[in-house]
Amino acid sequence: MNPLEPDFSKAEDGLLPAIIQDNITGNVLMLAYFNEEALRITLETQKVTFFSRSKNRLWTKGEESGNFLHLKSIKLDCDRDTFLVKVSPEGPTCHKGTGNCWGEENNEQFGFLNVLGNIISERKKNPSKSSYTSSLFDLGINKIAQKVGEEAVELVIEAKDENDDLFKGEAADLLFHFLILLEQKNMDLDSIINVLKSRHK
Repeated sequence: MNPLEPDFSKAEDGLLPAIIQDNITGNVLMLAYFNEEALRITLETQKVTFFSRSKNRLWTKGEESGNFLHLKSIKLDCDRDTFLVKVSPEGPTCHKGTGNCWGEENNEQFGFLNVLGNIISERKKNPSKSSYTSSLFDLGINKIAQKVGEEAVELVIEAKDENDDLFKGEAADLLFHFLILLEQKNMDLDSIINVLKSRHK
């Protein structure tokens, strides 16, 4: 039995729905179907394979277009009859060239910030001598706060010039160090966003 233990007996045609979600952006990309063989191949190859009802056969997404869906994680809902599949898409997901099958682009929004926040948290919990992030945690809150201040000043300086690339680089540096400061304070980005939401009321 598959370690996920899906209940394929609930489907008369042996097909269970699979919601496909971008692992970074969190956006829903498409809905498709697994049978037992498609699920097995997906787990073995790490490229998402479905049973296509229109083709009436197994179908690896991207087998013709090259726009593969690389598997990141897969889990079942509480009834064991619907999959949530998180993927890293290679190119647009929809055959019409859009980011998802609802005609929308797969914009990143704040998805990568959550991924980056998790990496920073991991550097704190499991420090590495070669990691710049870990070295900041070793130095403590005063040094981290000082770095945020330094990056903020550098961003202000670049804001007065016309070099957009330098400005974006300094903005990225400030945001990165701000996330480190949040982690050191045992806070996450959601807690800050909740403050902004409360002010918006």
